[in-house]
Amino acid sequence: MKKIIVATSNPHKVEEFRRLLKDYRIITLKDIGFNETIVEDGLTFQDNAIIKAQAVYEWVKTHTNLNLAILADDSGLCVKAINYEPGIMSSRYSGLGDEGNRRKLLDQLITIQDRTAYFQCFCALIMPDGNMVVEEGKVYGLITKSKIGDDSFGYDCIFWSNALKKTFGQATPEEKDKVSHRAQAVGKIREYLDSVGYGKDQFEDEE
Repeated sequence: MKKIIVATSNPHKVEEFRRLLKDYRIITLKDIGFNETIVEDGLTFQDNAIIKAQAVYEWVKTHTNLNLAILADDSGLCVKAINYEPGIMSSRYSGLGDEGNRRKLLDQLITIQDRTAYFQCFCALIMPDGNMVVEEGKVYGLITKSKIGDDSFGYDCIFWSNALKKTFGQATPEEKDKVSHRAQAVGKIREYLDSVGYGKDQFEDEE
């Protein structure tokens, strides 16, 4: 099976990548023994996706004999009325995890009527030869006034998707994968991989 290394330690993202890249065997950072701290000090989602991909690419080249593509993403929620916060700070917005992040955002919006928001994702792919491809995805919606649906992943339960007419917290994984920001960006990455024939030299019985 074709293989790709995903530069994330987030189990929710790993599962999402596995759904979105069903034709690939997803290799995690844990699988390759990567436990370095990556400083995401970029100013944009695109910057941070590239920083993560490059850090893992350089480590793989130095510490392993693997000759695989590296895929990293950076994504977050942008709310128009509060200057597009939390933005690149989405996962660290409150410093108190997902529940704290949601609470801080809802508190910020208590008196605000315009709750327009979007999720944005940038995916950075580095091929074994060092060539890089970057793709973007974006999905629009509104911030609800309280949690609706599964609250186990980020801001999903307070993001009402215009496309689905429900929160991401209410959506099934299959429904979310049809419209999400990450699905859009990964879809473009998959098209690129297919166009260059990536994986054709990887043996089906390889472990």
